[in-house]
Amino acid sequence: MKHLIFAISLSVALVGCGDRQGSPARPEAEAPAAADLGAGKVLAEQNCKGCHGLDGRGTAPAIPNLAAQRESYLLASIAAYKEGRRTHAALRDMAERMSEAELHNVIGYYASLPPVATAGGKDAQVFDPYENGKALAANCTKCHGADGNSTSAGVPSLAGQQLRYFVVAIQEYLNGVRKTDPMHVLLRRLSKLDEESLALYFASQSPTQRSAPSFGDPVAGEPLTAVCGGCHGPHGASTDAATPNLAAQDARYLVDAIKAYRKTRRHQSMETYVNDLRQQDIENIAAFYAIQKSGPAEKGQTFVHDLIEKCDRCHGPGVENASMAIPKISGQDKDYLIMALRAYRDDRRESSMMHNMSLPYSDSIIESVSSFYASQPGR
Repeated sequence: MKHLIFAISLSVALVGCGDRQGSPARPEAEAPAAADLGAGKVLAEQNCKGCHGLDGRGTAPAIPNLAAQRESYLLASIAAYKEGRRTHAALRDMAERMSEAELHNVIGYYASLPPVATAGGKDAQVFDPYENGKALAANCTKCHGADGNSTSAGVPSLAGQQLRYFVVAIQEYLNGVRKTDPMHVLLRRLSKLDEESLALYFASQSPTQRSAPSFGDPVAGEPLTAVCGGCHGPHGASTDAATPNLAAQDARYLVDAIKAYRKTRRHQSMETYVNDLRQQDIENIAAFYAIQKSGPAEKGQTFVHDLIEKCDRCHGPGVENASMAIPKISGQDKDYLIMALRAYRDDRRESSMMHNMSLPYSDSIIESVSSFYASQPGR
């Protein structure tokens, strides 16, 4: 999944029109004086080095590196803390205590420093959720088949399944909402990143075409799926990451799943609909969905790469406009990037653009993007 941007929007209105009827034009605003780097270093020594060091490197995980950062971005960030649009008690106090000239000097000092050196090459640790999921999936193939295409009646196929639905299903097995199997004990060993990695891997696999099952009538089942299509998509191919694909699913599993909504599974719409279905209706619906064609729900093999290409439009090495209030993120502390991206995603940090871009991304994608940029050389 691609690059997330770190943009703080800064609107600047330039007013420079002369009065009408020959009135003298207002003088142009003078360019701000250059920062006093010596004075800025003294201020950094007194106020900032405990967290950001004199070299601009964060002194602990989740503390951002400031060295070589754009002045415009740092000024916008300080303004956000001062105005309460970002929350950090110490930074707000410092922003309110310092004069504009002092803030300009200390920010200019950090911006003037060389980038923080980062580990690269063999030492770079870049998290790849797809490859992580692929390695973990080896434990699932005994039951769910190669690449998640089950060949055992009653065992669901995982290939092409929607990502968010997959993660929720894991939690329901762990919480006892769904009937568990002895193999499900393996799920307890998974971290949240592992769960999401597995989901991305299986979502990216191609479901195989199924033959008609030995029970049920697909033709009779089709009209019964009219209501189902509102959530699960035409012919069972969902376009919602939280709603499962039914197309190409094992028919026996579908029968068991539908009937489970009468007993253990909780979903108001599903419970209401299935209560009116006869056994033959359920088998016909399952037979119809089992023979439908389906495809991958995600492109996990290239997802992160594609996302990074998007992020590079604002944060990439070719974007060097110093006046942009958009941070450089290459070589930034990974934990800080993770924290910031989660804050944008969860609407805890102001930036409508970043919120909209980050909203769809799971922790595993944020981890991957953050580790990628942290591994890149600062500039």
